[in-house]
Amino acid sequence: MGKTDIKPSTMLNPVPVVMVSCGDMENSNIVTIAWAGTVNSEPPLVSVSIRKSRLSHEIISRTGEFVINLVNNKTVKACDFCGVKSGRDFDKFKETKLTKIKADLIDAPMIEECPVNMECKVKKVLELGSHDMFIAEILKIHVDDSLMDEKGAIDFSKANLVAYSHGEYYDLGKFEGFFGYSIAGEDALKRRMKK
Repeated sequence: MGKTDIKPSTMLNPVPVVMVSCGDMENSNIVTIAWAGTVNSEPPLVSVSIRKSRLSHEIISRTGEFVINLVNNKTVKACDFCGVKSGRDFDKFKETKLTKIKADLIDAPMIEECPVNMECKVKKVLELGSHDMFIAEILKIHVDDSLMDEKGAIDFSKANLVAYSHGEYYDLGKFEGFFGYSIAGEDALKRRMKK
C-alpha cells in the first residue's frame, strides 16, 4: 500500500458546516461557512473564516457580531443555497423560508429552524490571505428544547447534524464511541450504545 502526493490544499475533512447570520432584524444576511471551529475553552472562543469579497464579511467587520447556527438534515438545502447565492442579490431568509428570531445579547438574528444558535462577539480579526478569520467569544447558546434530556444535557444524537467533506454534505452517521471509551472498557461502551 502506498501514498500519492498532491499539492497542498484545504484537505482537512470532514468539517462542520454552519450558517452564520449577521446584521440586524431589518437588514440581515446568512453566509454558509465550512471553515469554522473552536479555538479556546475559557473563555469559549470560535472562529469563522470569510472571504473579504463576501457581504457577510462587510457586515461582521462593521457590527463585530454574528450568530453561528448549526445545520441539520432539515436545513442543509437552505445552507447550500446560502453558500452559492449572494446576499447582495437575494434576501436569503426570504428565499429559503428560514425564520429570523431575535437574539438576547446581540443584534444579529438567529435562525429558528436550526437546532443550536450561538451568539458571538468578535474579539480579533486575523488577515490570512483569501480569507479573514474572525475570532469571537460565544456569549450565549440557544438549544431546541427537543434536544435536552431529563438531566438537562444536550442529546446531540437527536440533532441530525450535518458535516461537509470536500464539496459534499453528510449526515454524521452512527455512534462509534465516546470521549475516553478506549480506556473505559467494553461494558461502558455497550451501555452507552444501548441509549
